Order: sequence, then structure tokens, then C-alpha cells
Amino acid sequence: MTTTQFQVTGMTCGHCEMSVREEVQEIAGVTGVEVSHQSGQLTVTSNQPVDEGAVIAAVEEAGYQAARSV
Repeated sequence: MTTTQFQVTGMTCGHCEMSVREEVQEIAGVTGVEVSHQSGQLTVTSNQPVDEGAVIAAVEEAGYQAARSV
């Protein structure tokens, strides 16, 4: 199992979290998504390394900006 973390900017509420979660869950191989508008942290769990570009694109589709956390 692989866990990848991203920093998301622009989220302000639970609805924001739901929008990001719904988009990221659609990525092939993703098994879990945890997101917090308070910390801006997005944690993606997958069976194999997830395509970071796909996660960032999904977050942008939801209307926010994301970057891989180091």
C-alpha cells in the first residue's frame, strides 16, 4: 500500500473537502482519500504508486490547487 500526501489550497469548508474527495476517488487504483480543509492536507492511499499528475488534475477539476507535499 502506498500513501501520497498533497497540499491543497483554496478549500474553506466541508463541501470543499467533499468535492476534492469525489474527484480523487475516481482515479484508478485509489483506495482511500482523506482531506482536511483546515490543514489543506490531502492523503491518497493506493495499492500502487498513484499518478501525481492525475491527483493534481482531479483537485483542479474540483476547483482548487494542489502540490505534492515533501
